[in-house]
Amino acid sequence: MTEEILLAATGLLVVLTFLPLWKNPVWWVRGLDFPRLQLCVLAFALLLAQALLLSYAKPLQVLISALSILCLAYQAWWIIPYTRLWRPEVKTAVPDREKPRIRVMAANVLTPNRQTDKLKALVREHRPDILVTLETDQWWEDQLEELSNEYPYSCRCPLDNLYGMHVWSRLPLENAETRFLVEDDVPSMHAKVRLTDQLAIRMHFLHPAPPSPTENDESTERDVELLVVAESVRDDLEDIPVIVTGDLNDVAWSPNTRLFRKISGLLDPRVGRGMVNSFHAQHWFLRWPLDHLFHSHHFQLVRIQRLPEFGSDHFPVLVELQYDPAPEQQSLQGDAEDEDEAEEKIRKEGVSESDVPEPEKH
Repeated sequence: MTEEILLAATGLLVVLTFLPLWKNPVWWVRGLDFPRLQLCVLAFALLLAQALLLSYAKPLQVLISALSILCLAYQAWWIIPYTRLWRPEVKTAVPDREKPRIRVMAANVLTPNRQTDKLKALVREHRPDILVTLETDQWWEDQLEELSNEYPYSCRCPLDNLYGMHVWSRLPLENAETRFLVEDDVPSMHAKVRLTDQLAIRMHFLHPAPPSPTENDESTERDVELLVVAESVRDDLEDIPVIVTGDLNDVAWSPNTRLFRKISGLLDPRVGRGMVNSFHAQHWFLRWPLDHLFHSHHFQLVRIQRLPEFGSDHFPVLVELQYDPAPEQQSLQGDAEDEDEAEEKIRKEGVSESDVPEPEKH
């Protein structure tokens, strides 16, 4: 009986591990991109149980342990770059007062959450230059209005559908626009942020809808929004500093986020430092990195940290960067097959990179 139970558990682990290789965008396939850390733990626990309970006198017993090892190794391959076992992709900044810095805080507030005082206390404590709030409706905008004294520049799109968005900034926002790139009720924001008189940054703030039984049946809309922004920013990446941030409703290690990085050339400061799991704030066993910040080679990392919870299902994430161009910093490298995959996805949704505002060119 023990052998049968372990065999069934191993079979389930194999299915959960390798089903995402099927590139079907349906939600119940793409959802398995998320819990790779949890599946690593499951594979290790199963392997340990097999070692304690099996005699390995039969070939089948050896086979199921071999399959568990294979699953563990495969899942670990995806997540190890987001541990300290990997070489950092972004350099650690050497403090220099002559070099400008930018501090960005992203907070998905969870629309029904009413603990605004906790969020405002975090903002006052950490003093981000730019605060992007997601899932903010008109009630949340009214509650955060008092921040306007310290954050005189803003871009606002309050919505009641869990996709409202606000950008609050100490720094001037130039040519700021709100666009609905892929879905009519899911906004994104785009602006040139004036860091100094001589230096401006192109920034994109995103919150695409996830694949789920209550949202979109497929990941296509989410994937395309990321990829069309990736195509938009890559051509000017050598000359123009770029930051893309927000709740992308995708994990850092998913195939589509990796494709986004290959196409855009943007860097992920978490590589080699840690996952910075921002969701779920109330369930420690179901956590993965959903809130992201990617940037061009023009920046080096001062700090990245997950802030305390404030009643939302997301933790806020704070990233501080120092402008110090280092072209030797390299993101994932794409090839012709990656280009074709991105183009095919974008073409199916009828979206074009020309739909993405280029605020630095206005």
